[in-house]
Amino acid sequence: MHTPLCWHAVGDPVDLAAHAVAVGLDEIGFSEHSPMARDDFDDWRMLIGDLDKYIASVERARREFPQLRIKTALEVDYLPGHEAWIRELTGRHPWDYLIGSVHYISESWDIDNPKKLSEWKRRDPWEVWSAYFDRLTMAASSGLFDIMGHADLPKKFCFVPKQDCAPLFERFLDAAKRADVAMELNTAGLRKDCKEIYPCPQLATMAFQKGVPITFGSDAHAPGEVGADFAAARALALAAGYRETCRFTARRREMIPLE
Repeated sequence: MHTPLCWHAVGDPVDLAAHAVAVGLDEIGFSEHSPMARDDFDDWRMLIGDLDKYIASVERARREFPQLRIKTALEVDYLPGHEAWIRELTGRHPWDYLIGSVHYISESWDIDNPKKLSEWKRRDPWEVWSAYFDRLTMAASSGLFDIMGHADLPKKFCFVPKQDCAPLFERFLDAAKRADVAMELNTAGLRKDCKEIYPCPQLATMAFQKGVPITFGSDAHAPGEVGADFAAARALALAAGYRETCRFTARRREMIPLE
């Protein structure tokens, strides 16, 4: 769940919390796009100087909605060579969890950015997916994260390889299993061009077979998206074989029955 501090979301934490109560959720977590070491890295994430403001805004939501369990977290971009910065961020607050995500397959191309859609038309989808999953596998192996976010993000604009992606999925899931990191079922994909939850059923089923636990996220960038399509995500999880999900407090995982 995101806030206006990332420059592409609307609704303060109190607004998102109010919607969570309205749709019957009893626990939510805010995971704003974390700062990079340079504020001019891109234009869609929280600034370094806004970190305290972010934490204070979540605390306000806690005070106004005491019936909700509200967790404080970050969605952290993984780029090779930035590990020291991620560790520094980790130490700045007692986070409940960190979602590791990959948006960049190079320092300059964030593959889900609609402003850079033309870059896809110059690339072979298999080349892009391979580079993306190489980085996602590195992120899962790093030990820096509790959850891996939107695992098949490259499908967002419907550029999908003709080749079988199972070998890419398998390397990522093996790394996630070794590092004991969970994978998110992210319903935002249903609101994108691909019209499919991240990850696809094949990847979700393989994750269950590998013993990788799951969490649920709506990746909300507006109050009305909080908890969106969770019934569909739950159906995907059950079809893949899952009977449990997990939640985090102070970076400690707890398993919760799905049924």
